[in-house]
Amino acid sequence: MEAVLPVELRIPSLRVMMEAGLPESVWAQARYQELQMIDEKRLKALYHVQGYQRRVERAFNKKVRVRDLKKGDLVLKSFRAPVYDPRGKFKPKWSGPYIVDEVLPRKAVRLLDENGEKLTEPTNLDQLKKYYA
Repeated sequence: MEAVLPVELRIPSLRVMMEAGLPESVWAQARYQELQMIDEKRLKALYHVQGYQRRVERAFNKKVRVRDLKKGDLVLKSFRAPVYDPRGKFKPKWSGPYIVDEVLPRKAVRLLDENGEKLTEPTNLDQLKKYYA
C-alpha cells in the first residue's frame, strides 16, 4: 500500500474549507480583526520587554555604590594585575593608603602616595575604596 498525501486526494485543510464557505465581506472583517489583534500582541510584548528592563535596571542599581571622593580623602587602591606573589591567595588585595589629589571628570582621580609624589596614571573610581584610619 502506498502513502498518499492529502494534496493528492484534494482534501483542503479545515481553515481553507471554512474560508471558502464564508462570504467575502465576512472573511475581510475576520481578517481585519486578526490584524488588530497582532497590534495588541505587539504592544503586550513591548510592555513586557519594558517591564523586564525596569526590573533589570532596579536590580543593577541596588548593587551600585556611590563613591563621593573629595580632594584630600584617603583611599585604598585594588591590585588588578595578575602579579606573581609567593603568598598565593594570602597576598594583599589593596594597596595604600593614597591621598586624592584631583577629581577628574568621567569617574577618575589622580592620587598622591604617602610621600606626596603623584602616581603617573589617573585611577578609575571603581578601583578605589575609602580608607578609614
